[in-house]
Amino acid sequence: MEAYITNSDPSGSKIAGSSGPGHNAWLLTSTALVLFMTLPGLALFYGGLVRSKNILSVLAQCLGITGLVTVLWWAIGYSLVFGTNFSGSPLGYFLGGTEYFFLKGVDSAPNTNYSFWVSQNVYCMFQMMFAVITPALIMGGIAERMKYSAVLIFITLWMLLVYFPQAHMVWGASGMMNGVFNSGAKIPAIDFAGGTVVHMTSGWSALILALLLGKRKGFGTEPIIPNNMTYCMVGAAILWIGWYGFNAGSAVAADGIAANAFMTTTLATAVASLTWPMLEYTLKGTPTVLGFSTGAVAGLVAITPACGFVNSTGAVIIGLAAGIIPYFACSVIKPLLKYDDALDAFGVHGVGGMLGAFLTGVFVDPTVNANLLSEAVAKKNGLAASITSGTLWIAQLKAILITIVIATLASVIIGFVVKALVGLRVDEEVEAQGLDISEHGEQGYSI
Repeated sequence: MEAYITNSDPSGSKIAGSSGPGHNAWLLTSTALVLFMTLPGLALFYGGLVRSKNILSVLAQCLGITGLVTVLWWAIGYSLVFGTNFSGSPLGYFLGGTEYFFLKGVDSAPNTNYSFWVSQNVYCMFQMMFAVITPALIMGGIAERMKYSAVLIFITLWMLLVYFPQAHMVWGASGMMNGVFNSGAKIPAIDFAGGTVVHMTSGWSALILALLLGKRKGFGTEPIIPNNMTYCMVGAAILWIGWYGFNAGSAVAADGIAANAFMTTTLATAVASLTWPMLEYTLKGTPTVLGFSTGAVAGLVAITPACGFVNSTGAVIIGLAAGIIPYFACSVIKPLLKYDDALDAFGVHGVGGMLGAFLTGVFVDPTVNANLLSEAVAKKNGLAASITSGTLWIAQLKAILITIVIATLASVIIGFVVKALVGLRVDEEVEAQGLDISEHGEQGYSI
């Protein structure tokens, strides 16, 4: 009972190797919440921001990616991220193993590398939902102009070359940058729920792909108006609600760390959601619904890597920064450099992810998470020493730079491969008509 309540090792007891109903129930709920973020949350948020002739293309991208990534996860993804039979070799720092291919042996018993009380099949499905939403975020950068066939091929290769290695490096038992749970981590960085794994990889890849595709027809010369701001706001609200599963669920237990993540997620998101439109109000005269919605998402992004590692004050400061820095990335830097990041995937997720990852190292508070100073891991790989000395931001900066290199180089290579195979962009006639009719044979609205 003590081990169950404290979410610790029950070895030696009669229930060792059994899942705990309360912890399992929370992760089952969190898994559904993270899927809720993609379908319908992200679909509505992105879908409302494109023009009416392209709304179904966004929905089809979210649905297609969900199915595609599920198959990849079942076949090889879970094993490459959370397996361990590559441990002991240099490859083990970058990929997990092959023992769980086709989810062999992934049953209702816990995998104690990741949880003492949550069934491995539940943990597998929880992590699958992270794998689903991450490539879907990329679609915000390339909206309204990429071939559907190119999307599916790009995402397939991207999962293999970017997501699976990155997720293992940060969260895998033998991962190179898993400072919290790998005593042999080469870079003792921390990322609670995916600042580098989810947001930086998707944001930087979105920027590269947007540059390879080029600007939408009429970008910068004619108004490109969102088709439904109501959808956008509802989508942002769903993302906020679902993000509790994303962040608090990443404690992989219904414990005090999950409670802290729940609180810090709320505070940072609310502060950023207020800060962004207040900047608009001050600088442009009107606080927009888009500003409230995008500010909320920016706050969610920035607190993601920090939520289980910082206190309430750190969360408020991170939320304030998330409402300011991504705002200027989207409203000043993007127009200045004139790249067409259609729905601000880079400005919000790429920039917000970097911001959150760095500030995690600045505001980390070991009193909210005992794992940060653990004898078994943190004091062996240098994490505890870096926290005590106030130098964790250096490891965080290294993790940020590695993530940028992986995401950008891989995206450039994959982009050119896909361009050679099927082409990246629809032709001008299709783009003018809209992707809904041309690519999917349907219309989002009948007027």
